[in-house]
Amino acid sequence: MKGNSKVFALDIGTRSVVGLLLEQQNEQFKVLDMVTKEHEERAMLDGQIHDILAVSKVIEYVKMELEKNHGPLTKVCVAAAGRALKTQTAHSTQNIKGKSLFTENDIFLLELAAVQEAQAQLLNDQQDSANQYFCVGYSILRYYLDGQEIGSLLDQRGEIASTEVIATFLPKIVVESLISALQRANLQLEALTLEPIAAINVLIPPSMRRLNVALVDIGAGTSDVAITRDGTVTAYGMVPVAGDEITEGLSDQFLLDFPQAELAKRDMIHKDIITFTDILGFEHTLTKDSMIDHIKPFIDKLAKAITDEIKHQNNRQSPKAVMLVGGGSLTPTLTSMIAHYLDLPENRVAIRGVDAIPQLQKSDISITGPEFVTPVGIAIAAKQKPIEYVSVTVNDLQVRLFDVKKLTIGDSLLAAGVSINKLVGKPGLALMVTVNQKSITLPGSLGTAPEIYKNGELVQSFDTIQNGDSIEVIRGVDGVNATAAVRDVIGEDLPSYPVIINGKTLIIEPTLLINGEAASLASDLKDRDRIVFHYPSSIRELLTHLGQNEEEDFSPFVLYLNDEKTKFEHFSKKLYVNGTKATFQDSFSPGDEIEWKDGSHPTVRMVSMIQNYETRQEIAVTYNGEKIVLHKTLLEFYRNGELLTEDDTLSNGDHLQLMVRRKEPFIFQDIFRFVEIEKPHGAGSFILQKNESDSSFYDFIEQGDVLDIKWEKKVYQ
Repeated sequence: MKGNSKVFALDIGTRSVVGLLLEQQNEQFKVLDMVTKEHEERAMLDGQIHDILAVSKVIEYVKMELEKNHGPLTKVCVAAAGRALKTQTAHSTQNIKGKSLFTENDIFLLELAAVQEAQAQLLNDQQDSANQYFCVGYSILRYYLDGQEIGSLLDQRGEIASTEVIATFLPKIVVESLISALQRANLQLEALTLEPIAAINVLIPPSMRRLNVALVDIGAGTSDVAITRDGTVTAYGMVPVAGDEITEGLSDQFLLDFPQAELAKRDMIHKDIITFTDILGFEHTLTKDSMIDHIKPFIDKLAKAITDEIKHQNNRQSPKAVMLVGGGSLTPTLTSMIAHYLDLPENRVAIRGVDAIPQLQKSDISITGPEFVTPVGIAIAAKQKPIEYVSVTVNDLQVRLFDVKKLTIGDSLLAAGVSINKLVGKPGLALMVTVNQKSITLPGSLGTAPEIYKNGELVQSFDTIQNGDSIEVIRGVDGVNATAAVRDVIGEDLPSYPVIINGKTLIIEPTLLINGEAASLASDLKDRDRIVFHYPSSIRELLTHLGQNEEEDFSPFVLYLNDEKTKFEHFSKKLYVNGTKATFQDSFSPGDEIEWKDGSHPTVRMVSMIQNYETRQEIAVTYNGEKIVLHKTLLEFYRNGELLTEDDTLSNGDHLQLMVRRKEPFIFQDIFRFVEIEKPHGAGSFILQKNESDSSFYDFIEQGDVLDIKWEKKVYQ
């Protein structure tokens, strides 16, 4: 900034109002004059104006005193009390699965959603309404991608993006009461800043904010705490204990009225011997150390309250260092007690005065103590980073924003109470199915980003706004729910392969089922559908797949012999794979040749042979020179009471009754069942011969015997 100009700043505190007149020379400031006036009554409480009329009178007095030497003053820079600030940490998460790249606008909308979540949490805690708070700024603490912390989300891809922010809010009543008090003193608000920001900006520049440092402004009624870490101001806090606590301690210990106790406190800071008169009229003279001993519990209470708030705002941890400003910081032994409670070396807790402000030049006005850091910081910060009001309309709703930074479209949406999360179109519902027990998720289409118009022109959420802008927000369109057919998850074609069954080549396609029901590649899918496709793995499954129920024909050939079940494998149907005997449980491979062969049709004779039955008794003899085989049936087969011959065919499952005959020797007359006996012409009687010896019809014959009948000629009488 070039050129010279005068800056009028007011620090409106609980105990007093400090007026400073500074001259700005390029980037430097010089104090031209200063006026301090204490409140005549308790018009301020904990930094909040409770009696606007009384406060305005003090402001007017300070203004008039400065005007005596410097002319009319019409505009002033002031600060809103830091103790009124509310800070809140919050998260926001967005599903970005399927999104091409995460843009700056996407990131900004995600941040705004987190700020709005912080506002919702604050309002829930405060049980207040949204329009009673200004969002005066926020800082990004962390970005996350798929649960992992990441430096930037820009141009990233993933599934879940989230951010964590710390947002700062200021009640409207603080600003409105401040402006009212100024107007009664005929002053116009030129610039507004925040007390903690004012002190931090002049003592802890951004280059130092990566350090974890606590700044404590100890005034009369309250002690304000601000914490820096990771390059930003992370938290603000306040405790309603400050310099007045020490004043009240002196009043209680030595029977002093409040003004007298305040004077004694100030003397104790600068003198070693303090003299005062109590309310009974007795004069006391004490050493500084003696007075400190008397009020040590009150100093301890102040130190403990401050350090507890520091730890509360600093994630229950002690910072690396503590800076103290404000008149209350001069309280004897306070720095050592704070160091003790924070477990810090004493040289890590220090009082900082205006001499530590690099932008401040030396002047003839003597201001060196810590009580003037905040007034000087107000003047400098209000000029370097002024806060203004901006009025805009959002969807025909007029809103007024507290301009502590470059205002954007997003800020106006927050101020209008527009739900950021509801602006972005919701993703369509995903379709979740399983394919052969493997889960597959088909995402729905992404919702579209909102369309935002400023004065009729399409803009982004991070674009800046100016007073009087008209903003229209059109919500993004929701994504479409996922739809799919079977082919979309398993492909257009399923492989097939050939097998040869009884010399015929067949093409085997897989079985395709949805939830146990037959389906096709064109079948539409529903959420949670279970898709199964598989190929036959055994010969039994193959035949079932082909609709052939051949297995029943392969049941073993069984006969019931005298009611005893007997299996005959020889007559059963047989299965072969590539010429090797197989079973229906056996597996097969593409291209295999599968065939089955029918078993032979059994006869009674074949069954007897397999069972080694002795079905008949036989011998061979010679009769009339010709070999004759004689036989007797030893085993008879009956089916349903009907006698079977050896050549009769049997069926699977037949019930046969077996009749066994006793084995007896053959006799001569048995031969007549197998040969034709022809009586020669003219023959008379005959003689039976066995092995050339005479025999009879009942003589036993054996294997190899030679039998014959000799006929005698007939003798005619």
